[in-house]
Amino acid sequence: MVARLWHVRARSVHVFNRAPRRLTSLRTAAAMASISLVAGCGLVSSGESEEKKAIVVGTTSAPSTLDPAAAWDGSWELFRNVYQTLVSFPSGSAAPEPDAAETCRFTDSENKTYRCELRDGMKFSDGDAMDAASVKHSIDRIRTIAVKGGPEPLLDSLDRVETRGDKEVIFHLKKSDATFPFVLATPAMSIVDPDDYPADKLRDARTITGSGPYLIQSYKVAAKGRPVEAVLAENPHYEGPAERKNSAVTIRYYQDSAAMVGALKAKKIDVTFRGLAPTDIVDLDAQQAANGLQLVEGAGMEIRYLVFTQKDKWTRNPAVRKAVAQLIDRAAISHEVYEGTVEPLYSMVPKGVTGHNAGFFNSFGKPDATKAKALLTEAGIFEPVPLTLWYTTDRYGSGTKPEFDEIKRQLEKPGLFKVTLKSRPWVTYEAGYRKGEYPVFGRGWFPDFPDPDNFIAPFVGPKNALGTPYPSPEITDKLLPESRRESDRGAVDDAFERAQDILVDDARLLPLWQGKQYIAASEEIAGGEQALDPSTIMMMWALERKTSW
Repeated sequence: MVARLWHVRARSVHVFNRAPRRLTSLRTAAAMASISLVAGCGLVSSGESEEKKAIVVGTTSAPSTLDPAAAWDGSWELFRNVYQTLVSFPSGSAAPEPDAAETCRFTDSENKTYRCELRDGMKFSDGDAMDAASVKHSIDRIRTIAVKGGPEPLLDSLDRVETRGDKEVIFHLKKSDATFPFVLATPAMSIVDPDDYPADKLRDARTITGSGPYLIQSYKVAAKGRPVEAVLAENPHYEGPAERKNSAVTIRYYQDSAAMVGALKAKKIDVTFRGLAPTDIVDLDAQQAANGLQLVEGAGMEIRYLVFTQKDKWTRNPAVRKAVAQLIDRAAISHEVYEGTVEPLYSMVPKGVTGHNAGFFNSFGKPDATKAKALLTEAGIFEPVPLTLWYTTDRYGSGTKPEFDEIKRQLEKPGLFKVTLKSRPWVTYEAGYRKGEYPVFGRGWFPDFPDPDNFIAPFVGPKNALGTPYPSPEITDKLLPESRRESDRGAVDDAFERAQDILVDDARLLPLWQGKQYIAASEEIAGGEQALDPSTIMMMWALERKTSW
């Protein structure tokens, strides 16, 4: 690849993965495509009308809400482009840098007081002034409204927000937290206009009042409320570090990869991001030149994993969980289901992030039915264990059902488990796992920010992102607090390696694979690689149209 999104220390992981059958040329092709995207081939514009033509982006990651106080999900894709945060991650940055703020820094040695000063002359898209009071309002309402499943847990370390004058905002933390600037950089902390966003309830509107590079001209939804299209135009009041390479972007939301890729090939859209199915990636790789397309492979931190609850009599038994861990063949899932477009993952902290290790491989090694049987026998289990595995039908792409079919096959083949698969659409699926209805369920995770803390902390403790209490005092009371006192995030390896060892021993979370990021685009589009921030959210302003070779 032309560039890494960020640079952190990583440890090698030994995985036993068969070579993908049909994707052997993808890295070479992707590297060539990246050169095309980044360099733009020295193009010269042939006309203003082409320059101003909206770039149309297709994605399967539709917003669930337009209010940042309610969103801890794919809604962030849109928020990043229409709202602004005090700090953000520019492309290639390893740490948050000022955005709506002119400066931000910890003012004490304990990482408990964080001070930001806003840029001069900040305004929202409607022309209203954006000041320190707006920032305080935006953060406070997240905690006041406290939407279930929303971003309020991200502010767990925050005590109070103080303002001094119109430009100065001071965050007082309850405890040391060197990751707090990373939290402020997430789109959940988007700054909203107090005149439009109530302090004690969500905004009920299909419009956005933000201060980001774009404003929303229109937002279309289907009859049942499913987002269809967001039309973005330049925000004339924008003040910030983003350099817009285009004047307008239209985002179209698709329900499946096939329809999205069909639109790309038919030139109804210019770019696809998020949600490409493995078969479509392979097909695009093979046919990109013939179709006038380019395919870019980028570093990704999406992970997929299984969650075991404690309410079920079988899954609260460690021997059952460990027997599942002993049977799972990640290489087969990667190869047979995802055709080499994902990598086996043996840790909740993915490769490329500080502190990653291969704990599950070190403890369980290759899939082994004999060892799995021994684990069950030692626990007094001699009959096939009945397990019900749940997955969502419309959240993580078309590979989800075949993935769970493969997991069922792997667990049942030795005769140690009897697996029932069940599924629901995301809206009811999420409600179900938060009520503890599923013995085992699948989840995916796109990081809030590029730090190992964000692959451990959200999943443990009495209140976590899974809605499934996971008490682990050593992690929550010792390892995480110690690591958060360390400003040098490259120096927290030991704490997170120990945390991962605990997760392996408990086997309540079972990592399956780590994804890659793919952007497919018309050969007329440049800027794709720069458009990904370290959390792999697309910064639409980096895309530009090439009008001449």
